[in-house]
Amino acid sequence: MNLFELAQNYKDIQNKDLDPELLKDTLDSIKDPLKTKADNIASWIDSNQSKIDFLVKRIQELRESKTALENQNKSLNRYLTDSLDQAGIKELQTDNHILKPRNYRPSVFIEDESLIPVDYIKKEEVTKVDKKALYTDLKAGKTINGAGLKPNRKVVIK
Repeated sequence: MNLFELAQNYKDIQNKDLDPELLKDTLDSIKDPLKTKADNIASWIDSNQSKIDFLVKRIQELRESKTALENQNKSLNRYLTDSLDQAGIKELQTDNHILKPRNYRPSVFIEDESLIPVDYIKKEEVTKVDKKALYTDLKAGKTINGAGLKPNRKVVIK
C-alpha cells in the first residue's frame, strides 16, 4: 500500500461527512488489526493534510487575484471618470451601458498622522488574557479561577 492508498472500507467512510461520534463508531466497527487500522487512518490524515495544504495555497492565490481585479477596476473607473470629466460629458449611452460620472461623499485621507490634533486621535485599549503566564502558573500547580489545563494529546505521523 502506498502513502495515500486506503483500504476500501476506509475509502467508503472518507467520502462521508460524519460527525465525530459517528466517525468513531464507524471506525470502531472495522475489525482490522490495530496496526492496519492505524496505518489506514494515518494515510487518511496525510491525504487530508495534502488537500488542506493545496486549499490554503489556492485560497491565497484567489485572494491575490481578487485584489488584483479590484485594483484594476478602481484604475479603470478612475480613467473612465477622468475621461468623461475632461470631455465635459454628464451622461454617455453606449450599446451596453449608461455612464454617469457622480460625486460621492468625500473620503478622508491622512498625509501625516503626527500633525493631526489630539482631539481627533482615538486610543483603543484591548484587553487580552496572558495565556503564557496562565500556562506557567497552572503548570506550576497554582489554582486560578476560570482557567485550567486540559490534555492535548495527538499522534505524530512520520
